[in-house]
Amino acid sequence: MQRYPMTVQGAEALKAELNKLKSIDRPAVTAAIAEARAHGDLKENAEYHAAREQQGFIEGRIQDIEGKLSNAQIIDITQMANNGKVIFGATVDIENVDTGEEKTYQIVGDDEADFKVGKISVNSPIARGLVGKSEGDAVLIETPGGRVEYEVVAVRYE
Repeated sequence: MQRYPMTVQGAEALKAELNKLKSIDRPAVTAAIAEARAHGDLKENAEYHAAREQQGFIEGRIQDIEGKLSNAQIIDITQMANNGKVIFGATVDIENVDTGEEKTYQIVGDDEADFKVGKISVNSPIARGLVGKSEGDAVLIETPGGRVEYEVVAVRYE
């Protein structure tokens, strides 16, 4: 069985979503189906069909999350000694050598990645270029605009 890396925060977020789906969303859609069913003829009952579609989505998402959690290898970066190397879960400050622009990324699992908040997938080109590097190292990253050279400014295990 393949294990997928996930941060503690990522696992907690999935558990919270799963709990909400099971304790709030599932009962609400069940009630909506019962109410729509009470309106009579189901063939032309838009509320009933919408509620059934929502129920299918909720049940699918519950199965998806349970599958992800069962195959997750949860990595708690805070329990590891920081040796200055970029590893899964690390937060990395990098500086564009040409422009001086600084960026901060946390390397996370595929399901946790959210570029807008600086969380990049361990399988992304940037993360693949950074993993294994240390503070002070230069790294060439292939971007859509060409190769960009960055310097690893800081590596944090938080």
